[in-house]
Amino acid sequence: MSSSRLQRGRVSALGAIYILTTVTHHRQPLFAVRANAHAVIEALRHVERSGRSRTHAWVVMPDHVHWLMELRAGTLATCMNIFKSRSSRLMGGSQVWQRGYHDHALRQEESLVQVARYIVANPLRAGLAEQAGEYPYAWCRGL
Repeated sequence: MSSSRLQRGRVSALGAIYILTTVTHHRQPLFAVRANAHAVIEALRHVERSGRSRTHAWVVMPDHVHWLMELRAGTLATCMNIFKSRSSRLMGGSQVWQRGYHDHALRQEESLVQVARYIVANPLRAGLAEQAGEYPYAWCRGL
């Protein structure tokens, strides 16, 4: 599906909580390299420090990122553009990301805690860790 079709119907509601997922170019396992994973984490933190988001959880998998965040200012597209641009620059400026991203706004009946736990448990399901808290590139506020 083209990026423009994904954007149709996309709403950026301030105060809403979103799960954002983005993948590497050609699903390359770029974040299996420690320095690259740290560049992604720094970029996530940069967006929060800018006041545009409040992060609740994230996981940096070898070829994709899941980010649970509350939109505080601007749009989802702006947050994602800043995140992708900064992480790419920190990794040397090569093509890191596929175009576009997937977003899901949490509905009232969805539990923020359950969604956050699901995100940080992603490495367990992928066989990258044997127990919660073992994977170094996952974080959750308040868990």
